[in-house]
Amino acid sequence: MATILVCYGTSEGQTETIAERIGDRLTERGHRAPVRNVAENDLDPTGYDAVVIGSSIHMGSHQSSIEGFVRENREALAGRPTGFFQVSLSSATDDPDRRAEAAGYVEDFEDSTAFHPDRVGLFGGALRYSKYGFLKRLLMKQIAKRATGDTDTSRDYEYTDWDEVEAFAEDFAAFVEGRLGEAPPRTE
Repeated sequence: MATILVCYGTSEGQTETIAERIGDRLTERGHRAPVRNVAENDLDPTGYDAVVIGSSIHMGSHQSSIEGFVRENREALAGRPTGFFQVSLSSATDDPDRRAEAAGYVEDFEDSTAFHPDRVGLFGGALRYSKYGFLKRLLMKQIAKRATGDTDTSRDYEYTDWDEVEAFAEDFAAFVEGRLGEAPPRTE
């Protein structure tokens, strides 16, 4: 059994929900997987066997708390299995250009932080019109018009493919088990 830190940065909560699902899946496989918000906790990855980091994208940028965490802990992260997942509207579409844009955000993050995770997941996020103020609602409506077409601000939208999230968690768990020489859980 490994101890895997699942940490995240979020604005409206979808990244937190995804991180919790990943933590649940890792726990179901027999690992200890605490889920923590980087902005609310002083986290030290040296106490963990592996680390999964998640960040939402807003206006083309990752959460500053995540960038800071990765920069401050780059050496500790390099010494253990790592995963990174990104949550964005660009990942919520089948448009190859938008998907390439999402992948480009990860490449930019890796370049700017010198962090190169072993596994990467790109997940669609959510539009939380009900949580936005007037100006942000207008801005997000314009972004959504190009990305998803969902511009009815009287409701919220969720684009996360939960099967993809669980597949990412399973793949990361198998990778960690292989790296640490642990047997995968038995299925019956």
